[in-house]
Amino acid sequence: MSKAQVNAMSSLALAHVGDAVFELLVRLYLAEMGSETSAGLHQAAVAMVNAGAQSRDMQEILPSLSEEELAVFHRGRNARVNSVPKHAKVGEYHEATGLEALFGYLYLLGRTERVSALFRMILEGCYAD
Repeated sequence: MSKAQVNAMSSLALAHVGDAVFELLVRLYLAEMGSETSAGLHQAAVAMVNAGAQSRDMQEILPSLSEEELAVFHRGRNARVNSVPKHAKVGEYHEATGLEALFGYLYLLGRTERVSALFRMILEGCYAD
């Protein structure tokens, strides 16, 4: 997509795409780690793809963002959402939405190397053993 097309999308549309991108990255990572059961894979994925974890992930990569990326994150974080899941804190949910908007934005622009680099930063900072 062109930058104009991506910029014309709502922040929640970007987050919708970014949610799928982030979940796919998590699933690929977990599959590579070699969990043997689908239940184990699911539980591990749920632990990594929730508002609290994604809020922490965002804090990990925040210092590495360009001005453009930071603006997209803020746009997603400040999006008006209709509801917040009962298990999530409002602030964490908004930061998670910002993270997802950023991943969606970068993916739609074809910046998959940057998406991968940010995801590696998250893994190294938040999930390193």
